[in-house]
Amino acid sequence: MMRFDPRRDRLSSASLACIAGMFVTQTLAPQRDEVAAQEAAPTKAAPTKAAPTKAAPAQAMHAPNLGGQTSVAADGGHAFSLPVPGLSREDRRAFSVGNSFFRDNWVAAPASAEGRDGLGPHFSANSCSACHQEDGRGLPPLADVGVGRGSVLFVSPVNADGAPHSMYGAQLQDQAIEGVRPEGRIELEPQRSFVSFADGSRAELERWDLRVQDAAYGPLGEVRMSLRVGPQVIGLGLLEHVPDAAIRELADPNDRDGDGISGRVHEIRSADGRASVGRFGWKASQPTLDAQVMAALHGDMGLTNPTHRAENHTSLQSDAVQAASGGDPEVDAHKVARLAHYCRVLAVPMQRVPTKSDDLAGVQRGAQIFQAIDCAKCHVTTLKTDESSPIEQLRNVEFHPFTDLLLHDMGEGLADNRRDGDATGREWRTPPLWGIGLIETVNGHTRLLHDGRARSIEEAILWHGGEAQRSRDAYLALPKADRDALLRYLKSL
Repeated sequence: MMRFDPRRDRLSSASLACIAGMFVTQTLAPQRDEVAAQEAAPTKAAPTKAAPTKAAPAQAMHAPNLGGQTSVAADGGHAFSLPVPGLSREDRRAFSVGNSFFRDNWVAAPASAEGRDGLGPHFSANSCSACHQEDGRGLPPLADVGVGRGSVLFVSPVNADGAPHSMYGAQLQDQAIEGVRPEGRIELEPQRSFVSFADGSRAELERWDLRVQDAAYGPLGEVRMSLRVGPQVIGLGLLEHVPDAAIRELADPNDRDGDGISGRVHEIRSADGRASVGRFGWKASQPTLDAQVMAALHGDMGLTNPTHRAENHTSLQSDAVQAASGGDPEVDAHKVARLAHYCRVLAVPMQRVPTKSDDLAGVQRGAQIFQAIDCAKCHVTTLKTDESSPIEQLRNVEFHPFTDLLLHDMGEGLADNRRDGDATGREWRTPPLWGIGLIETVNGHTRLLHDGRARSIEEAILWHGGEAQRSRDAYLALPKADRDALLRYLKSL
């Protein structure tokens, strides 16, 4: 249970107004699905089979409660922003405080906003919600979008794969506080190609030609660059407490069964040499929510914290070196815990199952195709938490995230060619699919994949390669009616 400390858990007036506004709106508009979910008792999960191993028989349909008994019935603009049902009063209060830290903008030091200064001096976003608007997906830095809308850029020298750049560090920041130069300006030039289906129709694919202009501290030189867009942050507390052993059981790094799929665990080594399973981030580079929060605070916003005590600029950036600090650390362990708690208890919306028989039949057909073309070999339907969560409601929950949390070689088309820890430039963690059909409602766009290149679910499917090449080719061979059924199923998630 999360303890409330009134001396430390102070909400700004703006945060209180925002939170109050959300709940008042829900109270005055009871017809919205998310209202019922806000105070609802935990939904009763339909009986499901035990979590499958990779070789388990395919299961066409799963329970619509994607988050198990922690699911909420929500399909509006706040669908990703509700806590799991049944939290204690103290846990709900901690959720509200964490929500404040997540949504409020951090500012440069020194400032009158006590405990909210220390931003930068270089940064990609000035709040968590800048990359995860409404707890959903961000956008790549397109010309009509601008900076600070949900993406970060990792850089490494060509001859030192995965290492920080000597001048610019591990991430190139396109924003800075007053008196400090942004490190550069990120430009994306869309490049388009076409792919043909077996029935003769074609689909257009888009990818980025990525450039950095106006490098402030000298030429970048030959570099490896990886653009990453912020994903939706629902259900993280469930993913955090899938036992390491269950994830390792799904792995098949040597492809023993010969199906062409060889997912592997991203082994994270601590300073004392202990290994843990990476599960958060596009390359599963963080093992816990606390670690993910602290890495993002430091890398994306320039905020020091208990794990990252040094500022995120290099000693060669003289104007940044002279910038004021917001404290040591700028975000203490208490605030990190509140942020992690907020992310931990964000609930997963239920699947939106059609009520009309014809529409329902299409979704059911799509679920069968999902299994038939082996999408579920990586987007594993069912996992289960153990008893280790600090939140009672998240213990022993069977849920349906559509991920194995493993690294997979996704082919040259999706490769960023930059190592991230033990993950190679061709490997990506299987992203969960829950909530994918609500991104347009919550965030007003449908951009998918790690760099936001895909403009639709179908386009994301068609970028699959490597271990997923056979599934992608099977999709190309489907008649249009079956392709449409699969897309309807995915949009219902």
